[in-house]
Amino acid sequence: MSDSLRLGSRGSQLAMWQAHHVKALLADAHPGIQVEIIEIKTSGDRIKDAPLGSPGTIGFFTKEIEQALLENRIDLAVHSLKDLPTSLVEGLTLAAVPERADTRDALIGRTGVVASLEDLVPGTRVATSSPRRCGQLLAAFPEVIVEPIRGNVPTRIAAVKKAGGPDAVLLAMAGLMRLELQEHVTCPIPHETMLPAPGQGALGIETREDDARTIDLLAPLEDTCARRAVTAERSFLARLEGGCTVPAGALARPGEGDELLFDGVVTQVDGGVLFRGNSSGTDPVSLGCGFAEELLAAGADRILAELREGTA
Repeated sequence: MSDSLRLGSRGSQLAMWQAHHVKALLADAHPGIQVEIIEIKTSGDRIKDAPLGSPGTIGFFTKEIEQALLENRIDLAVHSLKDLPTSLVEGLTLAAVPERADTRDALIGRTGVVASLEDLVPGTRVATSSPRRCGQLLAAFPEVIVEPIRGNVPTRIAAVKKAGGPDAVLLAMAGLMRLELQEHVTCPIPHETMLPAPGQGALGIETREDDARTIDLLAPLEDTCARRAVTAERSFLARLEGGCTVPAGALARPGEGDELLFDGVVTQVDGGVLFRGNSSGTDPVSLGCGFAEELLAAGADRILAELREGTA
């Protein structure tokens, strides 16, 4: 078919990989389609000194792109789904969730200092700006020193190689694999130690909800299994009324038949208190919301209240 689409993306190396990946998927589904990638700078690209887990950073990497959609300057946008707020902007829809990549986090350690998780001894300096990673890391290794870090994936890897840099850094396996940087991984972190961010490893393709043409073109890119899993995880996060500022992790995966197996966690940023458990069900929204209710009733509500009051 002969058609064209305008795809909005951040200009980072990883964001551009995601954009070109979606462009290739569209080309496979619709031979002859023309996809123009339009680079859009976001608040997260311009403001380099704000900690990513701080209040006010929800939508840091998506707001300007979504505005471009609403103003019909682009037809679709691709996001790392863990960065997309659970409440979509009015008038926009998540039109497709393609096949999901590795959901684990990864440890990249300084050569000769950190060769495995067992090397995270007291005093080891680990860099991450994610409250979720920080809380789960300190729950498992309470005497490591956590340091904030900003920058793209290659910049964070380079920090570990520099003199005076951290002893290790935590990153998402999916991003490392997409950029073909997995050779730097010291070890993937098992889910038993660290649950991922809701939606981690998945891409979300957003468009206007009244744009039937683009929605139809995106339909072949949809992966039902990935959609069900991330719907449960994002429902969990939505019920917690949180985003990247909340130290919460979740992972849904297929069980028998239509069943989804769900693991979730809420932790203090300092790792002092951790609420974690698992559940199962067939309806993704009910499963995610229901398990969030269980953790809130068990005491996770106190952690979230402290965060909102700024006393955590």
